Amino acid sequence: MSARASAPGEPINVALVGAGPGDPGLMTVRGLALLRRADVIVYDRLVDPRLLDEARPDATRVFVGKASGHHTLAQREINALLVRHAARGRRVVRLKGGDPFVFGRGGEEADALAAAGIPFEIVPGVSSAVAVPAYAGIPLTHRGVASSFAVVTGHEDDTKDETVVDWARLAGAVDTLVILMGARSLSRIAAALLEAGRAADTPVALVRWGTTDAQETLVGRLDGIAALAETVRLAPPVVIVIGNVVALRERLAWFGVDAADVAAGVAPEAAAAVR
Repeated sequence: MSARASAPGEPINVALVGAGPGDPGLMTVRGLALLRRADVIVYDRLVDPRLLDEARPDATRVFVGKASGHHTLAQREINALLVRHAARGRRVVRLKGGDPFVFGRGGEEADALAAAGIPFEIVPGVSSAVAVPAYAGIPLTHRGVASSFAVVTGHEDDTKDETVVDWARLAGAVDTLVILMGARSLSRIAAALLEAGRAADTPVALVRWGTTDAQETLVGRLDGIAALAETVRLAPPVVIVIGNVVALRERLAWFGVDAADVAAGVAPEAAAAVR
């Protein structure tokens, strides 16, 4: 039997909820309501702990966070966990950073629930792909500068012999590129874009821990950004923005600090942009 999204008034067994990009204030009203009534919360590594404080004290909290090279549970085990709790009549919230359907494997989890006949709901979240650049003062589109953007994963299946991202096509197809989970592949990505004809002086921004109090931004050129990131040791999580809109940050920066200042030991209060 295949599942479907629950009708109004019908109990929902599982809600796949986007927790937003980091700042807990960006959680949706619907997502917060479901979180507060949940019996079981299955949550990711990048979910702000303050959101878990909104849950009932007696709710079961299950951490299934993933980092590069280390997974608490395999995806198939997470799928089975959701099905198992829901089959026992528990209200489950699968709390995922950003949006469940933007590189969050939410589609796979919904598919597993559907196959098991478990009713579910999808609660979209504010994706880091748009929120993090905004917090760094970078509009993804801007009249006269950029009229298109693409969101791409920089982290692919390690078992693949070749990348499935067509960097050569993307290099000239869109004005702004937003790359998630690409910090460790930055050198390879930059080289591929340069080889495909993207201008060497294209501005690039790397935004670490975007929308949180730890946000840092590093800006450079496409032909030098990988070396610059290595110099300041900018580690994940990082959102990469490539395109001429990055130059607008000089006027529009309003939150966070410059990573170069942090690396140089400048006090945060002296380095911070006007908030």
